[in-house]
Amino acid sequence: MIGAINGIPFPIPKNGLEAIWNHLLRYRADSAARTIGQAAPTRGGDYTLVEFRDEFFMLYSMAGKTEADLNNKILFFKQEVMAPARLAGGVLLVGETLNQVAEHRNAWVYNPGQRRVRRAPNVAYDNPGTAADSMRTSDQLDMFNGAPDRYDWKLVGRKEVYVPYNAYKLQDPSVKFKDILTPLYPNQEYARYELHRVWVVDATLKADARHIYKRRTFYLDEDSWQIVIEDVYDNRDQLWRVSEGHAMLYYNVPSVWTSIETHIDLQAGRYLAIGLSSEYPPYEFDIKRTLEDYTPAALRREGVR
Repeated sequence: MIGAINGIPFPIPKNGLEAIWNHLLRYRADSAARTIGQAAPTRGGDYTLVEFRDEFFMLYSMAGKTEADLNNKILFFKQEVMAPARLAGGVLLVGETLNQVAEHRNAWVYNPGQRRVRRAPNVAYDNPGTAADSMRTSDQLDMFNGAPDRYDWKLVGRKEVYVPYNAYKLQDPSVKFKDILTPLYPNQEYARYELHRVWVVDATLKADARHIYKRRTFYLDEDSWQIVIEDVYDNRDQLWRVSEGHAMLYYNVPSVWTSIETHIDLQAGRYLAIGLSSEYPPYEFDIKRTLEDYTPAALRREGVR
């Protein structure tokens, strides 16, 4: 991707890749911070809550920026594990690139046990998501992220589908995590589905590429370009997982983003939920940060055991 800045690059996409780039570059905020939970309940409903502190510094969306100002960066993402104690203190820093042919994603991790910052080239594609019990891949955070180069993308077209939308109950402070995290599937009492028009995009793994997902179908909200559903197929062409991005409008920004994301493994009878926030403070938008806050040196200074 070259030549894009600030807005949606392909208002009327001509192919699937253009539609996916609209999702990757959609507006969420200039900057944001959040505390969220992640859990992968067993079939019986037991789970260990993983707590993250996330920061987003979204250069691409900032007013007045030029392509030269970006220095080929779309955004910076920093994630610190706060709990449980055995994982606490680990920090991931990602610098996402615009022209991914010229420069791959930059990623570093801080290991509190070693007190060291190291490059993390494997934080991409189908490598397991952080503390996710192998229930999602790295490129499934935010429903899809990272380089799209391992798939052939086909724009199927537009259709009306019932999708997770206006999911405000999932962030209601009166709703506890234990109320949402029921066995086998998240509690549907707090989810909401609406008939929306979506763009449908099929992604088929290239013959010379590797990924645990052979085929993926994405459903993108026509209004916001937020991916709201993903169907995932295994190497036998069997439906394996279904992901739902429970979208909602953050009026104070404004932007459409997810409240939680759920990744349901139909074959294992389990699921992962990430983005749980009803028991935490509201998202902080437009936090005051600079580029110097998202460097390996800054990560090293912040690291504590």
